[in-house]
Amino acid sequence: MPTIPPVARPEQHNLSSTNPIRSLCQPFACGLIPFLLFAITAIAPRQSIAENNRIVAENQRPGTTDWQLTRVRPNAGRYRTSLVEGYCSEQSLSVGEELKVFISSDPAVPVNLDIYRMGYYGGTGGRLVKTFPNIDTITQPVPAAGKDRVRQCKWKPSVSFTIPEDWVSGVYLGKLTTVPEAGQPYWQSYVIFIVKDDRPADFVFQCSDNTWQAYNRWPVNDSLYTHPDGPQKPGVAVSFDRPYGMYCQIFEHPLSLGSGEFLLWEFPLCFWMEQQGYDVTYVSNSDLLNPGEIDRCKTFLSVGHDEYWDTRQYDTVAAAIDRGVNVLWLSANSVYMVSPFSPSESGQPNRIITRTGSFGPLREEETQTYGKIMGPFETHGPDERKIIGARTVVPFNGGGDWVCTQPKHWIYEGTQMRQGDRIEGLIGWEHHGDPDLQRPGLQVVAEGTTWAGGTNPGHWTATIFPGPKGNFVFNAATIYWAQGLASPPGHIIPWSHYSRPHGPDRRVQQITKNLFERSLQKTQD
Repeated sequence: MPTIPPVARPEQHNLSSTNPIRSLCQPFACGLIPFLLFAITAIAPRQSIAENNRIVAENQRPGTTDWQLTRVRPNAGRYRTSLVEGYCSEQSLSVGEELKVFISSDPAVPVNLDIYRMGYYGGTGGRLVKTFPNIDTITQPVPAAGKDRVRQCKWKPSVSFTIPEDWVSGVYLGKLTTVPEAGQPYWQSYVIFIVKDDRPADFVFQCSDNTWQAYNRWPVNDSLYTHPDGPQKPGVAVSFDRPYGMYCQIFEHPLSLGSGEFLLWEFPLCFWMEQQGYDVTYVSNSDLLNPGEIDRCKTFLSVGHDEYWDTRQYDTVAAAIDRGVNVLWLSANSVYMVSPFSPSESGQPNRIITRTGSFGPLREEETQTYGKIMGPFETHGPDERKIIGARTVVPFNGGGDWVCTQPKHWIYEGTQMRQGDRIEGLIGWEHHGDPDLQRPGLQVVAEGTTWAGGTNPGHWTATIFPGPKGNFVFNAATIYWAQGLASPPGHIIPWSHYSRPHGPDRRVQQITKNLFERSLQKTQD
């Protein structure tokens, strides 16, 4: 079955109405009636939406595409801009709590800070919620590498404010824009934070910010993978007290400067879920240290690239499954590296993560193939297959097609997929395999070959297994899953290992709807 191209988006910066159907009607002016009717079938929002759903109400408010960066210039090496950069005092926080934003500019100039909540908003992707004009900034110091090679900024706060009562849980981007002298260009970057809440909701969307930080190379080349003694050396640490440099592991996306990996792997799911009207609340990795963050919801979502976990996060999810929470791993390379949280030098909790080992012992083939770069790890967490159904395997990256193996399974209802049908390019760039076939009820619903470096074969498996109380655990086995759901403004489709997904696909959308609707029913065949 052919893929469905993304629906044409309105070009206006501000929309007075965020009704999805009204937004879709604009292509009529271009004579695209057949396309419109086909597209509505593929992505029309859910018909049964609770009237008190805060996400639906929020997305009725006017949106804008102005959240995107326009002028970006890495000028201090490949990953960093010293022209304007910043970070936030918290990974996540609640209404009524104070957020501090630390900003540096070089040369020192005033900076505008515009804060946007990310969502659907009629296809624009964001809503402006607060503006701080002409903030006086200074050039703040780059910290030296400290214990465990950690870079920990101790900048002076540039602006502080209390999260307003009407801010809905979500991912918030702060766009930093310099106010230059006359005749000089302006420059931009982001800061990012999550607003959480404590309300019961259908879905809890966990951002993979531990992994964003693990791969963050700010300021020079200082990620968990750039130690001189090896890319997987144990005992290396990174701090959340620093800006996010531009992401460059697969491609160099200018909108990643300051936003971690959110816009790359997670935003398409956020955009699609809020378009569909699902009742969702957002948290960071660190919030899983509190079991209540999952227990208040019917379904937990791991999204994108979710590699770095504290073992306490693992314990929270394992206990939630036992209590009847559904878990959907719309991610890959998940729960792979043991990375306990520790406080900053000032004593603030959970601001440093340190890689200490891997989840589950390395298999013999992993030791043989990657023994020189994987550790050596002397400590291991529990087997991640217990909460996922599969695990990261060797070769752990590559590209491949999603191949249907059980077309009669309920996840495929409405897709018209048959045995062996493929969704091209959906697997990558890292994946899960080695399913736990000893687990009662576990089914492999899709599997196939990945090609690392374009030619080295590996094997991936997507799985589903029942929980003890009518719940279930699904593993999509790919970082790219959300690429098949939506293509928001500013989105770039990734390309890695000579393979790429195709963008929004009706079959991926339908499988995801089937999973979400079944998770709301809390039944499992």
